[in-house]
Amino acid sequence: MSDCFSDVPDNLPRPFDIARAERAFEDFKKAGPTLSQGAENVFAATFGNSPFLARLARQEGAFLERLLQMGPDVAVAELIESALDTAFAENFNAAMENLRSLKRRAALAIALADIATLWDVERVTATLTNFADACVKGALRYLLREAALNAEMDMHNPAELEATTGLVVLAMGKYGAYELNYSSDVDLIVFYDTERFPFRKKGDMRSAAVDLVKGLVKLMNEVTADGYVFRVDLRLRPDAGATQVAISTAAAENYYEAMGQNWERAAMIKARACAGDPQTGAAFLKAIEPFVWRRNLDYAAIEDIHSIKRQIHAHGGHGKIAVGGHNIKLGRGGIREIEFFAQTQQLILGGRNASLRARGTLAAIESLCDAGLVSTDASNDLSEAYRYLRVLEHRLQMIEDEQTHTLPKTEEGLSHIACFCGFADVKTFSAALTKQLEIVQNHYARLFERAVPLAAETGSLVFTGVEDDPETLETLTEMGYRDARHVARAIRGWHHGRVRATRSPRAREILTKLMPALLHGLAGTADPDAAFTQFDRFLSGLPSGVQLFSMFLANPDLLKLVAEIAGSAPRLAVHLGQVPTVLDALIEPDFLGQLPGSDELRDMLGAEFDAANDYEGALDGARRFAKEQVFRVGVQIIRGTISADAAGPAFANVADTVIEGLLPLAQKTLESSAGCVAGGAFAVIAMGKLGGREMTANSDLDLVFVYDAPACIEMSDGPKPLAVSTYYTRLAQRFIAALTTQTAEGGLYDVDMRLRPTGNKGPVAVRLESFTNYHAHEAWTWERLALTRARVIAAPDVFRTKLEATIKGALTTKSDVSKLFRDAREMRDKLAAQFPTTNRWDVKFASGGLVDIEFVTQTLLVQNASQHPDVLNVNTVAALENLAMLSVLTEDDANILIRAAALQNALLQVLRIAVEGSLNPDTATKGLQNLLARAAQASDFASAERALAEAQMAARDIFERVLPLAG
Repeated sequence: MSDCFSDVPDNLPRPFDIARAERAFEDFKKAGPTLSQGAENVFAATFGNSPFLARLARQEGAFLERLLQMGPDVAVAELIESALDTAFAENFNAAMENLRSLKRRAALAIALADIATLWDVERVTATLTNFADACVKGALRYLLREAALNAEMDMHNPAELEATTGLVVLAMGKYGAYELNYSSDVDLIVFYDTERFPFRKKGDMRSAAVDLVKGLVKLMNEVTADGYVFRVDLRLRPDAGATQVAISTAAAENYYEAMGQNWERAAMIKARACAGDPQTGAAFLKAIEPFVWRRNLDYAAIEDIHSIKRQIHAHGGHGKIAVGGHNIKLGRGGIREIEFFAQTQQLILGGRNASLRARGTLAAIESLCDAGLVSTDASNDLSEAYRYLRVLEHRLQMIEDEQTHTLPKTEEGLSHIACFCGFADVKTFSAALTKQLEIVQNHYARLFERAVPLAAETGSLVFTGVEDDPETLETLTEMGYRDARHVARAIRGWHHGRVRATRSPRAREILTKLMPALLHGLAGTADPDAAFTQFDRFLSGLPSGVQLFSMFLANPDLLKLVAEIAGSAPRLAVHLGQVPTVLDALIEPDFLGQLPGSDELRDMLGAEFDAANDYEGALDGARRFAKEQVFRVGVQIIRGTISADAAGPAFANVADTVIEGLLPLAQKTLESSAGCVAGGAFAVIAMGKLGGREMTANSDLDLVFVYDAPACIEMSDGPKPLAVSTYYTRLAQRFIAALTTQTAEGGLYDVDMRLRPTGNKGPVAVRLESFTNYHAHEAWTWERLALTRARVIAAPDVFRTKLEATIKGALTTKSDVSKLFRDAREMRDKLAAQFPTTNRWDVKFASGGLVDIEFVTQTLLVQNASQHPDVLNVNTVAALENLAMLSVLTEDDANILIRAAALQNALLQVLRIAVEGSLNPDTATKGLQNLLARAAQASDFASAERALAEAQMAARDIFERVLPLAG
């Protein structure tokens, strides 16, 4: 008998599995009419190559018989009408079952028409799209009808509801362009017009719209015993990671105007309303036309468009394309390159030339050719390759209804697909495919041959769209990133404007160009993943990005330095994010040169004060100065420009300069109302780490304030006079405020006053006489020990001399040695109980750590200063050297303690720069481990850890001998 396949050509693919082909339609042949030779050939070619279609043939025998009689054109038309009738389904389950039954039959009919060559590839993709449209429309109409019934609306006609309720479904990607592949998902975006949408859920319009979308996805996407209809992908909606599945048109328009990216412009080229309210759809697409079709583009925008798909292999040659395992969609010479060949030129030129705005890929290539922008040869080559690859894509997907674009790697798998495509063997198939892929890649390469490669030296770096680019993940892995997907996801978030620094189109476009250098810089650190995470945090803290990204482009070394900071010193990276103005200092030519001395620091702070308009401006200037200089020291430690043991004096120099500079300003503000104290003097004494010039990047300032005035002077001489004690108390308070107050530039230092006479209970500022008497007669042992590090920072010369004599006199008074040693041991034990630690990297409080060494040093200083005043020195290492010279310590013990103090001070400097809290050596980044090893002058981290353990054990042994337990 005659059937729709009677006249098909004989050169159909041979069956790869003849037995399966025969099984697939033997029952059909027994029950049905005699098949034409053409139908048998079509069935053998189809079911012998596709297990999926063979199963459908057995499942849908009755439909297959009707298909033979009416032909695929009529059959699919009937299926489309039936899909639209889903609107009238009795219930949700019935709607699901109907759509899935229709999809099975459509899959069978379209595949047979394709394999029988009754339809060309454009007809196949268009028919798949038309059927998908009918399914989406039918499903949406059913949901709208149910919503109207539940809302007790007067209108119940599904088609009228669809056309008037303000909800529109946009088809995107291949679906929007009528180019669906055989096992494609459908890319959808759903918008609703708040002026037209009638439904509410508990009074909320958006919740009702979201429920409709969820219902649509379930009807289409959910896999049941009957299969599925189409996989639904909603990720092309605005900022899919942060938005609901239904978005108001107003919100969407605002997003595209403020945040839209060039890849979203490319996606919108293909957008069309496939279901829902056509008036809403047309209005929305018209509203975003200026976003999609920009009339004016600068260089950075064009570079960003090119970056949508850029491969290093397209610049200057590449190896042969391996067929086995090749991805014909995303791989070299694949479908995506043909699509982007057209889309990138459409985006750049379509704003001024409306004829280039075709949705379909082939139509777009033709329009570029008609406009003289693409040669006829290129147009013909790319169109032929596109059709070839789309047919191959369909054959891959028909085998098991898988959404795959990757060729098999096995010889058997390649033999199967070669057979299904009508080739005699793998060799012939491979040659034909390679030819097409190379043609595509050559044309694609020429398109971008004048562009600067936005790719790594090792491969692609593409972060557009919503999916990971496989070659990009491979590139990131080869660069050294362990979690390439995390890196790609975070960068896509930057491009989505999820951090303030990337919310402007200009910032995102410059960032695109910057990305290869940035990722290479971070990959060059010891732990690329940790460095990237820190850079992400740094970027998230910036208020804007255009200036910074432009600076990075102009100064590649600056980018490399910031990458190094992110990889080695997370704490400094956080500081960078909080105070981005510090970056301006980084580009100064002498930033990594010799650190400024005291005179130069005073000049720099003076310049800040000179530029200030008022007292508050001076406070801001002091904060900028200090933060920049502290940051400078930290960066130089990281870069190895200075050794870690030089950091303490450097940080102390900065603090000294600030104290010396701010004190006169604070005093001036007081003098404006209270005047001066005739013959009076005020001094700032540094204690602790500042006193010993052993400060770290985050040290507090341990300060004591002492004043003096003639006995005959009782009041200050201003318009609002104050008693002398009150005057200097106010001065101390104002000065503390100058150091600690948060201004527009942040904080400066924390001040600790607990080392003043009588501690927190005593006055903020004490008279010299009281200070002298207290330390001569009342001071506790721990206060005498603390006084060994007292250093006068700011005071008139005569008063400084008096104070230094007072301090020296207190320290050189003969001590009760037994009480001294007993008290010192008790105090150390109390500290150990208060700050217990078993972590040797807690170098301050660990057994044999800095506190142990300081107790030994200070106790011995107090014991011996009465006989040998010259032994005194505020610095621990210098004091130990003095003790050794007097033979108070043996040369061996002194050297052990000096080495242990120097090592742990150096490590502490790095830890305070790099780490918040205590170091966990098991989780420390490789960059930090390398930094600590360098500070310890060790070959690696393990050696540094061994050296630290040995130093602490030896120091603790000396501590136990000098300060033994009472007993």
